Amino acid sequence: MLSSKAKYGLKAMVYLARNENQGAIVIQDIADAETIPKKFLDAIMLEMKNNGLLTSKKGKGGGYMLAVPAAQIRVGDIIRILDGPLAPVPCASRNAYKPCADCRDEAGCAVRAVMSDVRDAIAAILDTCTLSDMASKGAGEMILNYEI
Repeated sequence: MLSSKAKYGLKAMVYLARNENQGAIVIQDIADAETIPKKFLDAIMLEMKNNGLLTSKKGKGGGYMLAVPAAQIRVGDIIRILDGPLAPVPCASRNAYKPCADCRDEAGCAVRAVMSDVRDAIAAILDTCTLSDMASKGAGEMILNYEI
């Protein structure tokens, strides 16, 4: 399940994508427009900045802006930054693999096999959808088709 942190992060990033040519956006404007608690948004935006997706400008005319064009930011990357791996269980993760302590036969584990398929299906959607696609889709201008 998507955490509130990731949901708010996506909403804020979509807001910035829709206003990509407006320059720096004050964080309070994003918080107000997307109904996100400002203090929570401060932490989210700092994390996105620390991971290279945002830049910030201090002082008058300051705020946040995308560091990379929206068309180059994958939704899966945003979720991984804010929520961690996409896999529902650690043993099915490609980037954060951990064996399950209670598993006797990982190769024959039906739970791992199905959860690996779930991870692949989620990644197939989130890693092909860009922030630009998401911003357009929410605006009703674009419908993406996925095959799973």
